[in-house]
Amino acid sequence: MLKYKNYTGMVEYDSDGKIFTGEVLGLRDVKPFEGRSPEELEESFCQSVDLYLEMCANDGVAPSVPHWLGKV
Repeated sequence: MLKYKNYTGMVEYDSDGKIFTGEVLGLRDVKPFEGRSPEELEESFCQSVDLYLEMCANDGVAPSVPHWLGKV
């Protein structure tokens, strides 16, 4: 699992494709990320969270807050 800005990413490894894939948990929308190395995976995860937060700000909607944080 990865953590960034109070968001968590669940990761799986695809041995056929030799790639790590993941999804940011606790969001209304599916935000996938991937990488061929742990460094690429972590960078992709952080970019996915940042893009999600940027899209929420641009659309004027509050981002989903992971359920374990409660309301902000």
